Amino acid sequence: MPRKFPHIPGTDVAGEVVEVGSGVKSFKAGDKVVATIYHSDGGGLAEFAVTKERLTVSRPAEVSAAEAAALPIAGLTAHQALTQDAGINLDGSGPQKNILITAASGGVGHYAVQLAKLGNTHVTATCGARNIDFVKSLGADEVLDYKTPDGAALKSPSGKKYDAVIHCARDIPWSTFEPNLSANGKVFDLTPGPGAMMTFAVKKLTFSKKQLLPVLLIAKGENLDYLVKLVKEGKLKTVFDSKHSLSKAEDAWAKSIDGHATGKIIVEP
Repeated sequence: MPRKFPHIPGTDVAGEVVEVGSGVKSFKAGDKVVATIYHSDGGGLAEFAVTKERLTVSRPAEVSAAEAAALPIAGLTAHQALTQDAGINLDGSGPQKNILITAASGGVGHYAVQLAKLGNTHVTATCGARNIDFVKSLGADEVLDYKTPDGAALKSPSGKKYDAVIHCARDIPWSTFEPNLSANGKVFDLTPGPGAMMTFAVKKLTFSKKQLLPVLLIAKGENLDYLVKLVKEGKLKTVFDSKHSLSKAEDAWAKSIDGHATGKIIVEP
């Protein structure tokens, strides 16, 4: 919950520095930047916002403010889940891993597919029927409509077992994941609820090789800088679901709550 009310939400921002604190060394007024703000602080849905130097990186001219503003939480979450949690090297080195990404057309999911394909991976993805071609265009090797029997069962069309699952959806029970995992397969849950936390505890206590692990994002400026550079180089793209004016931020919020956005929702001045 916010520390106090009234509270201005919003954690992902891109803009121009207008003022810096006395201890700030890396930026000056006039610099174009992208940053993330702690959820507890918020403040992103405003004309002016305050963030920390270590969570702020430069925005090159080749990357638009909208592209940059879309990156922080969604991009960093996908990056951490794939590299730190699933152990995938985004330079393509290492043994091939079979990856499942659920809700692959959403904010985190559409970044996760693209980043995973920078590594040595075979990617199976789930989404709604209307987004199958879109997810394929991101690089997914196989795409499942989650409303079909095979899609609901998460079965790879090629029969592959998953070494890691980047789980961006909700309400999929462990019993659906387990038969589709390799011997040491892991499910990395980005939105864990009480049931997921119970499964996590049980699998840990029973020393199961197949596990469900909750993902808690630890935002790092160097990782955000890495993602911005990928966008600059054309190796990562942001897909916009919709753009809304700041005066109509409530429309963007409602669109997000609806849970069916394709890519990212942007609020602009």
